[in-house]
Amino acid sequence: MNDDHSVDAWAVSAESADQVSPSSGSGTAKRAGFSQPRPILRSRVFLYVTEFFSGMAVMAAELGASRLLAPYFSSSQIVWTIIIGTIMIALALGAVVGGRWADRNPDPDRLYLCIMAAAVWIALIPLVGKYLIILISGLLIVAVSTNFLVLAAFISCLIIFVPPLFLLGTITPGLVKSATDSLDDNASVVGRLSACNTVGSILGTFLPTFVTIPAVGTFVTFLIFSGILLLVALVYFLSSHAHRLACLIATVAFVVSAALSPMTGFAFWEKGLAYEGESIYNYLQVKTLADRTILSTNVLFGVQSVTMKHPGMTGMYYDTALAAPLMADQARSALILGMGTGTYARQLRRYYPRMAIQGVEIDRTISDLAIKYFVQPSDIPVSTYDGRAWLAASAQRYDLIMVDAYQDITIPFQMSSTEFFNLVRKHLNPGGVMVVNMNMIDDGQGSINAALTNTITRIFGSDAILTADVPQTTNRELFARRPVSEAFAESGGLKKAAMRDYPGSDLLAEAASRVSPDPDLSQMMEQVSFRLSTVGNAKGRVLTDDNAPVELLGMHAIDGIISREAGPYRRILQQEGIQGLIREVS
Repeated sequence: MNDDHSVDAWAVSAESADQVSPSSGSGTAKRAGFSQPRPILRSRVFLYVTEFFSGMAVMAAELGASRLLAPYFSSSQIVWTIIIGTIMIALALGAVVGGRWADRNPDPDRLYLCIMAAAVWIALIPLVGKYLIILISGLLIVAVSTNFLVLAAFISCLIIFVPPLFLLGTITPGLVKSATDSLDDNASVVGRLSACNTVGSILGTFLPTFVTIPAVGTFVTFLIFSGILLLVALVYFLSSHAHRLACLIATVAFVVSAALSPMTGFAFWEKGLAYEGESIYNYLQVKTLADRTILSTNVLFGVQSVTMKHPGMTGMYYDTALAAPLMADQARSALILGMGTGTYARQLRRYYPRMAIQGVEIDRTISDLAIKYFVQPSDIPVSTYDGRAWLAASAQRYDLIMVDAYQDITIPFQMSSTEFFNLVRKHLNPGGVMVVNMNMIDDGQGSINAALTNTITRIFGSDAILTADVPQTTNRELFARRPVSEAFAESGGLKKAAMRDYPGSDLLAEAASRVSPDPDLSQMMEQVSFRLSTVGNAKGRVLTDDNAPVELLGMHAIDGIISREAGPYRRILQQEGIQGLIREVS
């Protein structure tokens, strides 16, 4: 049978039912709810169109889920695993249940009601999703002491995304039932439906990432694809003048969400943000305070970049990292991998004005914000590139290399391995220094800092490395010096690299006074001197390109930080109950 001809599978089923039970007349068909075939389904084309947009909506919702959760829980591989896993479970359950529904009652009306319900649910996600995430996070942060991010992301995904994806999972079995009226061509029909679903999924993958999210953001992206899905259901019902009340309610719900969702951002409690938006890589938030302007790439954790409204130290890890040029034999050139809005570059320019600086930043939107909000010097070149790929393509060497590459709260695995740090070392001049910002102070066997330190020690040697914790932050700076001599021990490690014995001395302060007349630098270096410590030989995990579970290690570090910060609130909850906790936070 050709696709252009009538396909009234439910009518055929009803007729068969009447033939099997003649005493019941047409009552069986009427009770089944499909005695009146819809004119729009006289051709299979609309069924194929439905499958196409259903597949598109599934992938768009999945990518939207990652962007909705990322500002709160990061966009690490762990969060992606949670999203993909829960959505696949929802689709699998939907397929099983949808198959049973289609066998018991192959009524297309119920099929398109499921589509309409899924469309409305997805449309409401921008309006209520962020509030649910904060509510879930608030409850868990005082209720659990381990795996907070994993549990919070999983429960959020379960509540927000499983219901609509379950409904969309029921669609394909129902469409197969409606599109098939003969065993002669059922395989061809299933194949075409599968192809439509796959092509729709392809577009649902590429369009949000490269078009809608960068152009109009995550919230509007949800509305666009839910609107398309809703339109399919409305065309079906309105063409037959059926379920008008359901169509009206669904349309009103969509319009309300479309009108209200863009009015609040991810950080809906923040007032007076200078900028809130999204790029291909990040959620971005610019906040102007009395003494500084800050950039955040995550709602719940940390500051990515800062510029001070008055000259001086930032009070952040950038100040400690200013010791790196003083540890190098020369301080004529610097490379910053993870330029951000140029905080470290501005500090270097202020205290080491003769230094040539090159920045590398993967997110072009951040570089644009640096010019607009952060007084980025126009004479500092910034390449829009992945840091490791940039090193692989460049032959230039530097006296100083700053590694400050963090995506949300996790370091990219490809910038944490022995292969990467060996590449960095090759781009250092003899006597040059690499400084690495380790975002989370997390010590002990199996911690992320231990793994990073072991990895760098394997490349530079333990005698070439010093670390310094940054007061009142969760940061630690690691300094590694490339020796003037390139001799290697037979074991493959470096011979003694002659990193100067800075701890407890005034050498850094004296050096700072020689290179800059600003007393702020000397005072800071005096403080850094007493925070410097040496590291031992590498023992334990060493990260490689093949095995660098930095997301998992980072999650453990975040758990520790959250546990320490939430400990007092957890005790209040245990001792005084929910009312005591409300009094404390209000």
